[in-house]
Amino acid sequence: MKRVLLKLSGEALSGERKTGFDEKTVLSVCRQIAGLSQEGMQIGIVIGGGNFWRGRTSETINRDKADQIGMLATVMNCIYVSEICTFLGLKTRIYTPFACGGFTRLYSRDEAISDLNDGRIVFFAGGTGHPYFSTDTATVLRAVEIEAEAILLAKAVDGIYDSDPKVNPSARRYDEITIQEVVDKKLAAMDLTASIMCMEQKMPMLVFGLTESSILDTVHGNFYGTRVTV
Repeated sequence: MKRVLLKLSGEALSGERKTGFDEKTVLSVCRQIAGLSQEGMQIGIVIGGGNFWRGRTSETINRDKADQIGMLATVMNCIYVSEICTFLGLKTRIYTPFACGGFTRLYSRDEAISDLNDGRIVFFAGGTGHPYFSTDTATVLRAVEIEAEAILLAKAVDGIYDSDPKVNPSARRYDEITIQEVVDKKLAAMDLTASIMCMEQKMPMLVFGLTESSILDTVHGNFYGTRVTV
């Protein structure tokens, strides 16, 4: 693959702490990203905000405001991971769908593709910029816009299961499944809106657990997780 969209779970970046950043984990992720970049792969990145905020769990504030807080959590995550990438010698760019002072650049598809062609690691922060749409939906949207060949979905769980493995110890992991089945069975690979968009746009996904080598392993063919076909 020449160009991919990597979706990182915010929760996975927090490691065993389950909140904030675990620098050892983030360094490991960024070293894998650097390895792929050195091999010539073009990489766009979306990061969830679950290590700081999950707005859908709030029952005391307006959903619009809760989602806005979540968007800002993804901006913080992208700034942090971008800086670790820079520390490792990579060129990066962060785009948001809303003005964010001097922290980020306002999203432009053409500029993002130009950055990818120039070898930059491109971060897409702030989700879609609208409430009620998750970073999963933003992931598929940006993947389609930059014409990525696939979405690499690195999560805290090592694939797609027929039920929640945290609740059901007998949950079965799928080695391969179609996006149509994911939609029909409403499996928790990503939210339903994003899954339907993947189906409509024929965007394949590789879903796997985030480890010290899983991103590199996935790209190099040593894949352990769930392959979602179109």
